[in-house]
Amino acid sequence: MRLVLCDSNRILSEALTSMLQARGHQVLAIATSASDSVPTVAMHRPDACLLDLRFPDGNGLTVARVMRRCVPETKIVVFSCATDPATVSEAKKIGVAGFLRKDQKPAAITAALEVISAGRLAFDLGSSRQSNGRTMPSPQEDMLRKLTPRERQVLQRIVAAQSTEQMAREMNVATSTLHSHIGRILTKLGAHSRVQAAAIATGLDLAVDHFKT
Repeated sequence: MRLVLCDSNRILSEALTSMLQARGHQVLAIATSASDSVPTVAMHRPDACLLDLRFPDGNGLTVARVMRRCVPETKIVVFSCATDPATVSEAKKIGVAGFLRKDQKPAAITAALEVISAGRLAFDLGSSRQSNGRTMPSPQEDMLRKLTPRERQVLQRIVAAQSTEQMAREMNVATSTLHSHIGRILTKLGAHSRVQAAAIATGLDLAVDHFKT
């Protein structure tokens, strides 16, 4: 599918782009603000738009409404951490083609896109909740909780796209020590790169400093 990604987190979008393109999809553009989302989709006229619901400058549901009016041929797929029933219900009323959680595995995301490409709807949010309604911790959350406080600080800086030199200077540590921290972070998260580690941390819309020891 020809896709446009609309998400304020560029690191996550770039990681998602690599994953999607490796699986045969074409990512035409990335929009990182609510104000740019509709114009970007209108310019490229993709088959589908993966749309987050949280932007610093606007609400994703409002963006979806405008997008449906301006570019009705583009299918909107909400890609968000906000999966409460009221939000999902409102998205359905707007007419989106699917609703995917950000903690979905790549295979689940591509499978949903295939369903949508075939003209069907994809609203299977999975079973990440217990029967009593509480959210089950995902494997990514479990991995994040294994990080030490110092490693969480480093991961926060990775998410902020800081260079090794900037991190070492601001944290007042040697670059060799920092490389050791980064290596342990990648190992614990099962990530192959800083971009993938940042995607794991931000894909669930989780602030690393929320994980207290």
